Amino acid sequence: MTPFPWTDLLIISALIVLNAIFAMSELAIVSAKPARLRSAAEKGSKAAQVALDLAAEPGKFLSTVQIGITLVGIIAGAYSGASLGGPVGERLAALGVPAEFAPEAGFGVVIALTTYFSLVVGELVPKQLALRAAVPLALVMARPMRWLARAAAPLVWLLDTSSGLIIRAFGVHPAGQSSVTAEELHMIFADA
Repeated sequence: MTPFPWTDLLIISALIVLNAIFAMSELAIVSAKPARLRSAAEKGSKAAQVALDLAAEPGKFLSTVQIGITLVGIIAGAYSGASLGGPVGERLAALGVPAEFAPEAGFGVVIALTTYFSLVVGELVPKQLALRAAVPLALVMARPMRWLARAAAPLVWLLDTSSGLIIRAFGVHPAGQSSVTAEELHMIFADA
């Protein structure tokens, strides 16, 4: 039996934590009370001003976060199945799972567990934390998210342009700006 790939498990765990950071940042910045951020910005908090700037352009910011969450999810799923499926399958075979089914069963168990932890640790818990401490988390995460939004700007532009072309193919002309305001997003997430 091959040794269990603990390093791969740590890499997958790090990817899930990265997903959690994206999810928490997204909801914290969008749901932070603008009045509290403005007050902090007026008192000299540069992070508060960055959070306000990000919330003022939710389309760009949310696209950046969605790219990050999607990439991390795809990489975590593919990497977990490829790196852990075989070793888990071997252990299942040792526990009595028929050898002809063990590799697929191992892959299935790994994907199921990765999905579970991605949802709970990578999405649900961070979003609950973000709702409970939106302003402090927005202040901590605003600058890294701004940097990421700037780095991802070419990809966001490509995806926005591509989706605009597809929308036009359906005979719909995309609006010049988002029809959903930052305040409406705040209300949506506050009700969630």
